[in-house]
Amino acid sequence: MGKIRLGVNIDHVATVRNARGENYPKPINAALIAQRSGADSVTIHLREDRRHINDKDLKEIRKKLKIPLNLEIAATNEMLSIALKRKVPFICIVPEKRKEITTEGGLNLSYRRNFLKKIITKLKNNQSRVSLFIEPNLRDIKSSKELNADCVEIHTGRFCNLVNKKKDYKFELKKIKNAVKLGNILGLEVHAGHGLTYESAKILSRVSGIKEFNIGHFLIGESIFNGLRFTIKKFRKIIK
Repeated sequence: MGKIRLGVNIDHVATVRNARGENYPKPINAALIAQRSGADSVTIHLREDRRHINDKDLKEIRKKLKIPLNLEIAATNEMLSIALKRKVPFICIVPEKRKEITTEGGLNLSYRRNFLKKIITKLKNNQSRVSLFIEPNLRDIKSSKELNADCVEIHTGRFCNLVNKKKDYKFELKKIKNAVKLGNILGLEVHAGHGLTYESAKILSRVSGIKEFNIGHFLIGESIFNGLRFTIKKFRKIIK
């Protein structure tokens, strides 16, 4: 098994900045520290309401970052246009609701399916690796392959919540394992993300076939106490 990649989501650096309407802390600084600290990629979610990351952040990070940038976007014409213009190497298409606090689940792959396939085709023709953020079920794995995605990112939120609450997570873990196995069989690269902590990342790092973890909220939160460099290196060690 090859090295498991670590993507560091820096959205909530921008959340802190925007809480006071200042120009600090700067997401670009977090991106560059992540790069120096062993991250394999940096993730940002450009939401339609720009509640944290904004267009200026995207432009600056895309220009200065040397490791791949992973841009999370909703399946809209506006976001497609931005992604094509910036030529972002990694794209993850995610569901988005204006009133949600955070992403609540995976994509509904049957909704506007032809439009979604069109977006994927355009992004791939623009030399972007395209991932779909999905629930850990076999139907969505098969559908992602049919849509010609390069990768899937499995929504690990339900599993992580059970781990956090010290509840039985075996059923959710089995679902993830089955989804990863089928994804690998079909030739999809499988990633995992949402709600990951040290404990849940350690458990999932033992699941054969997951190639990439994308971790944000907990990582940024821990960095308040221990620093971004230390926290990234600790995650790097855990998923090793």
